[in-house]
Amino acid sequence: MSRRISILATIILLLFAVVVSQAANIQFFRAPALNASANNPRNLNTSGTFPRGEIIAADGTVLAESVKENVPLIPYRRVYPDGSLTSGVVGFSSHWYGNWALEDEYNQYLTAHQQPPQSFEQLLAPTSAADSVVLTLYPALQRIARANFKGKDGAAVVIVPKTGAILALYSNPTYNPIPLTSPSDRIAKTAWNRYLTRDSDGFEPLGLVATQQTFPPGSTFKVITTAAAVAYKPADVFKVFTPNRKGRTCTTLPQTTKELCNSGFVPCGGTIAAMLPVSCDPGYALLGLDLGADIMFKAATSFGFNSIPPIDLPTMAGGAVASYFPSAGSFSNDLPALAYSSIGQQNVRASALQDALVAAAIGNGGVEMTPHLMSYIASPSGKILKHYKNSVWKTPLTTSQDAQIVPLMRSVVTQGTASGVGLLAQDDVACKTGTAQTGNQKMQTDDWLICFAPATNPTVAVAVVVPFQPTAFFGAPVAGPILKCLLEAALAIQSHLPATGTATTCSS
Repeated sequence: MSRRISILATIILLLFAVVVSQAANIQFFRAPALNASANNPRNLNTSGTFPRGEIIAADGTVLAESVKENVPLIPYRRVYPDGSLTSGVVGFSSHWYGNWALEDEYNQYLTAHQQPPQSFEQLLAPTSAADSVVLTLYPALQRIARANFKGKDGAAVVIVPKTGAILALYSNPTYNPIPLTSPSDRIAKTAWNRYLTRDSDGFEPLGLVATQQTFPPGSTFKVITTAAAVAYKPADVFKVFTPNRKGRTCTTLPQTTKELCNSGFVPCGGTIAAMLPVSCDPGYALLGLDLGADIMFKAATSFGFNSIPPIDLPTMAGGAVASYFPSAGSFSNDLPALAYSSIGQQNVRASALQDALVAAAIGNGGVEMTPHLMSYIASPSGKILKHYKNSVWKTPLTTSQDAQIVPLMRSVVTQGTASGVGLLAQDDVACKTGTAQTGNQKMQTDDWLICFAPATNPTVAVAVVVPFQPTAFFGAPVAGPILKCLLEAALAIQSHLPATGTATTCSS
């Protein structure tokens, strides 16, 4: 009998040890993950139970805050004073649909949590409050982008090359987050269903055009083709590429009788220095073929193509690659595709964010910084808890290699395809235009412009894309006026001047 009692006691002790171990595991080791889990009911409902922390723009404007509501179970409601202006970045915190964008990315700070005791009384009775998140974003630039897109679909990104700080990230179509935070499930559901309905261009109006919607980058990709030659085959920088058909306006592509012609059938060709300012399509196609698929793929990926930009937005973590360049092997039996890919056509894709990063990298001596929206996080008392630490994402070029490309992009403005944009000479701007055929039945184009300034010591880089435009338009006249307004306003902000009124043609 005593032996059986001993065995039973041992089993009970082992079971007790398992219970204690599991309790310790949950309490001490898994607690942080469980607290942050989206499936935690406390996280789903906390936006209405306690006031969340503020999200604040770089100029001090409050972009998101919680207000008192006399509604059972939802005593606080999230409001967004600027409505749709920054909703693609700030996101929403909804009792019905959870958190999204920056509201989700920094939820652990924005959610009320126990604060360090400031007195003996607080030590005995800990207080809970939420922290505030201060951004690098300027609402003035968002307003300028919105006004100058004039209702057209598209996106604009303004970034500081040396730090990766995002000064503007505008997308259209966009959405108003306020109905999603309504205590009424009917109002919230109606808005949610409407926001998931695609518009005539196939976009969901959730403010994703700048970060996740991709388009053929067109001739803006010639910057990367140029970088490929500079970094991996320097002899091609000085090699002459001459289109061989129709008075040097077209070139015959290998493996086919198909011809690739220059825009407007204008003769072009020569070295890279002669071809980039005028954006010579057949010449750059020949350059890409001469470089080869391996080099082109290596150059594209060195700038971040085929990768997810590490911006602090959870939407990017969902696997949406913001750019694409085909693998080298895909061109083995299709050299015409390599020719078109070298000028940013065929299957090449880029988001406005990715193209802004390309411009910023060239403007930063060949170093591509990690893009970010958070500047710092402050406690309820105003103490800074966390500063964003700048970090390098990619290094596609050395300083000396990069220095060969900057003057070529300046020539695009002084004597090339961006010369008619009206960029101010004192701004010392370096740019590249882009016009990509969409291939749809309407024969439309995606129009681009990327720039950085001042070219001698860049403090701002900008990318603008306006998709699905009539073929009669091109990158410079369509995207140019928008970029001009954003660039001059950003430079004004950096000089501590008013961002509005920097150009007589700009709206805000």
